[in-house]
Formats: sequence, structure tokens, C-alpha cells
Amino acid sequence: MNEPDATAARAAPGRPYMPGYGLVGPAEGSGLLPWSWAHDRLVASHDFWLATVRSDGRPHLMPVWGAWDGESLWFSSARGSRKALNLRAHPRCSVATDNAYEPVIVEGDAIAVTDEQLLRAALDLENDKYHTDYGAEMINTEHNSWFRLRPVWVFSLDENDFTGSPTRWSFAPSDE
Repeated sequence: MNEPDATAARAAPGRPYMPGYGLVGPAEGSGLLPWSWAHDRLVASHDFWLATVRSDGRPHLMPVWGAWDGESLWFSSARGSRKALNLRAHPRCSVATDNAYEPVIVEGDAIAVTDEQLLRAALDLENDKYHTDYGAEMINTEHNSWFRLRPVWVFSLDENDFTGSPTRWSFAPSDE
């Protein structure tokens, strides 16, 4: 898939509220970034930083591989890992791309997926992206968990125009 149009139709861009940072209006500086800018960075990011919450409220931050399919970020983790346990208890999370100069930060609910057809498609995306050849062991839900993160909001900026590029997209609920 990897097409920006799937999510762009649901994205409402605007300037984020960042008092004290000197942001200019949405038509000033380089203006609001287009959704395609964020999409391209979500597709290209080799690693993502996943922030989850432990049951006692403490944060947990870990790098993960992930594949953006045009509307969701797919990633997996060992079933007993801290991040998988956290997400099954509290699916709300944040994910950031690996480039701090042009970050894309996604917030939403990472829902555990067990449907074999969806898992095979996610594994194909990951194998394609990372030039790997993982097999059926990766979609064995007794040992591995797969998550689908659909954005509720996305934040991005280009450090080359720190005051004129910050953009926040809010998303209408999907039809699914």
C-alpha cells in the first residue's frame, strides 16, 4: 500500500499549541507541512522509538522496527516483552521516527492483531522494508505480538524552519 492518500483524507492539519517557542502563523514560514512529508518519513524511518506506560504509570521507551502501510504503523514484539505487556494493558502510546531533525511523532492506540491474513500482510511489509526473510514463526501469536497503531494525532517539524514548519494533524475516526 504505502500511499499517502489513504490517511490524508482523514488528516486535519494545523499549527500545534507551543507557547514560548515563537511559532508563526500557519501561512508564515514554510507553512504547514503537507501530509506527504510526514508519510514519506514514516515509510523511510529505519527505527521507531516506542513509548508505552507500565501498570504503575512509569514510562517505558524502546526502539522497534516498524512498517507504515499508508494508514497504520505495524510492529511486533516478543509476547512477554515489557512493551507488549504494557500495550495489552494500556494501548495508548507514542511512536517517533529516528530522525530528530525531521521528526514525525504518532500518538494513538496500538491494538494487538491476531488475524492471520493481516499478520501475513504485516510480515510481508516488514520483510520488504528490512530485506529480511522472516517466516511463519514471526506470526505465531503464542510467542510474538503484532500491533497496529493508527494515528489519533501526528506532530512533525523541519528543524530548518523550527518556528514556521511545526504541523499537527488530527484524525477523524476511520470507518473500520
